[in-house]
Amino acid sequence: MKEKDFPLKIKIGFKKVFDAYRESSANSETERNVALEILAVEEQYQILSSGIEDFEDLKKYEKQIDTVLSPLFPTLLSDNEIKFATLPFQEFAFKSTSRYKKVMQTAGSDFSMKIMNFDEDQFYIMGCSIILSHYYGKKADFRRSFYYSIPNEEGMIKNYRLLYNADFVGIQKTDKAKDLTEEDINDLLESFDIISVWKEKFPPESYIFNGFVIASLTDVTMDVSISEFKTNLLQLEKNGGFQNTEFSSIFRSIFGLKNLMIGFTDYNEETEHFERTLFKEVSSFILNNKKSQHSKEALCSASYYTLFKQKEFYCVTDAERYHKLYPENLLYKKMLDQGMKSAIFASIVSEDKMLGVLELVSPNANDLNTINANKLRDIMPFMIDSVIRSKENLENELELVIQEECTAIHTSVHWKFRKEAKRYLSSISQGNPTIFREVVFKDVYPLYGQTDIKGSSAARNEATKKDLLLQLNYIENLLKKLNKHNSLPIYEQMNFVIEGFLEEIGENLHVDTEQKTMNYLTSEIIPFFKYIREINETYKGWVDEYYEMIDANSGLVYKHRKDYDESVMLVNKKLASILDKKQREAQLMYPHYFERFKTDGVEHNLYMGASISEDHSFNKIYLNNIKLWQLQVVCEMENNYYNFKDKLPVDLDVASMILAFNGSLSLRFRMDEKRFDVDGTYNARYEVVKKRVDKANIKGTEERITQPGKISIIYSHEDDEQEYLKYVHFLQHKKLLDKKIEILDLEDLQGVTGLKAIRVTVLYSKNNEKSKEYYTYEDLISQIQE
Repeated sequence: MKEKDFPLKIKIGFKKVFDAYRESSANSETERNVALEILAVEEQYQILSSGIEDFEDLKKYEKQIDTVLSPLFPTLLSDNEIKFATLPFQEFAFKSTSRYKKVMQTAGSDFSMKIMNFDEDQFYIMGCSIILSHYYGKKADFRRSFYYSIPNEEGMIKNYRLLYNADFVGIQKTDKAKDLTEEDINDLLESFDIISVWKEKFPPESYIFNGFVIASLTDVTMDVSISEFKTNLLQLEKNGGFQNTEFSSIFRSIFGLKNLMIGFTDYNEETEHFERTLFKEVSSFILNNKKSQHSKEALCSASYYTLFKQKEFYCVTDAERYHKLYPENLLYKKMLDQGMKSAIFASIVSEDKMLGVLELVSPNANDLNTINANKLRDIMPFMIDSVIRSKENLENELELVIQEECTAIHTSVHWKFRKEAKRYLSSISQGNPTIFREVVFKDVYPLYGQTDIKGSSAARNEATKKDLLLQLNYIENLLKKLNKHNSLPIYEQMNFVIEGFLEEIGENLHVDTEQKTMNYLTSEIIPFFKYIREINETYKGWVDEYYEMIDANSGLVYKHRKDYDESVMLVNKKLASILDKKQREAQLMYPHYFERFKTDGVEHNLYMGASISEDHSFNKIYLNNIKLWQLQVVCEMENNYYNFKDKLPVDLDVASMILAFNGSLSLRFRMDEKRFDVDGTYNARYEVVKKRVDKANIKGTEERITQPGKISIIYSHEDDEQEYLKYVHFLQHKKLLDKKIEILDLEDLQGVTGLKAIRVTVLYSKNNEKSKEYYTYEDLISQIQE
């Protein structure tokens, strides 16, 4: 035995055993006879009571020790209990059961009994804790679970928990020992990890240990393996990698199978495909080198039903025998192709959703079966939690890639970006240089519409003009009061400049007028007001009144423009809320790409087609339905707006337009601009029309095609005219549109000719279901103005 520092000088002695037999000699005749036999050994061999210091001498007294300890090691239990007599935290045994000897024999001659995770400092402190407990009577409970890892005959590691019975231990103090006070003991209790404190209070060999302990080993391989399994899962999540060898060894220990292998197959609920997305470092025996496969094609009908419907374990005990019985079964053949003859496939399910399949396989028939499959039940909750977190981490990583590469993406096309993000991450994880490729949707049908504030530029200019006039008039009056109060030529000169601005603004507000005015106010008026404000209280009151009028950030009056901006904001909010609500309903009709923009009003783009919908087959009936839906929604936006119009701070009108495009186009996500755009030169014509057509005039006139109270449907093909006229007639029947229909030619735009328009008047109604009345735009405006 290797010499180590230890607070105890060790003697192996049996005095406590002899004392126990002396007490039992007065009991029954049988116990008395056993006691007399053992006490006779003590009388003849006193060293067994006083203690053996040289452990080599144990061999001399092997027969006597066996006699003394035989009652503690019953023969009937010898083949079952793993028990041995030893010293605390030592690596040898001087008496043991047959089961212990067998365990040590199969471990091999070169095996050394060492407690797991137990170093020399802990060894010393545990010795001190024995002294505190036995000599000082202090319950210094430093006990913890101790384990041995011992290989079996197949080389598999088995884990055993070590338990000590210390009933036969005696502790004596030597001259080296220090007398410990309560303060010393408190120091120790606060210094578990400071070995120097322990050695100072308990010098090496300052106490004598006379006795032995009985150690018992309990097989806890399953518990330890589950603990290691949880630890490895945490490491997996922390490091983002799956060490197949570590997990395989854990499962081999749990099942006691040297050749067991593990696999994992991820399940994509959206596509109903098995994939290799999570834990790519581990094999997938279901996919067998394929990257992806539909779940029903990857499994046989029986395994699919068991895993997906019953959500239970599917066991294959002998694939070779099963394959002979069912030669058409693809799963059995797949297993044999990979050299596997038995397997357990376990569904990983959370909230009734399939997440993936854990695979345990073995090259030996019957290794894995319906009986040992139940061992997985203790593991599956931890596996499920880990898969859930790993899937969440993957989703977060995919979303991060999409956001970095593409910004926010509409839900209808999100699936394709996730698909590209998966490819991108997979390629990176394999060490291959890659880029996030542009996403293209071919053969999609576009719809565009807008409900725009009519004359917004003129309204904004008018608000700006009123604010400037209000501000300049106040300054003019203030300068006149100053001049009247204390006549100075500079007041007249400043007033002359202000009058010039008033005249210019009154005649025509130019683009640079506001900036010129602001420059003059900043350089001349503001410093002047700051100066006169300090002269007397009267001037201070006039200047403070001016300051109350203006916006602190811009230095300009912001009254009428505030009313205008607030009105635009309210209009946009109202129109957008209607469109958003209706759009959610439209997605249920058929999934499509949708985006809207708030400008001076609200405009929207809509694209639909087979390439956008991941799971739905496409038919033109869905497109016709959305066209009718769009026209109805525009009618509803118009109605809601004009019922809301009189609540606005500024009187504004809106005009609506729909652009019909005959045919399909390609939609490409521009990675550099982080937005969708139509693809190709011909398709770009559609974008040109969208940008310019609402400003177009009716051919041969100065009248804009978009007018308040009317919806303009812009088109270029006769087919579109016939189609939309059907929708218009239907909405006329529903009293959303008036009977009057205009078919108009539009002036040519740059690069675009031959455009036409259907223009139809909207019918507005009050929200009174009992007696619903309908109004044209002119009627409605007349009512509002009354």
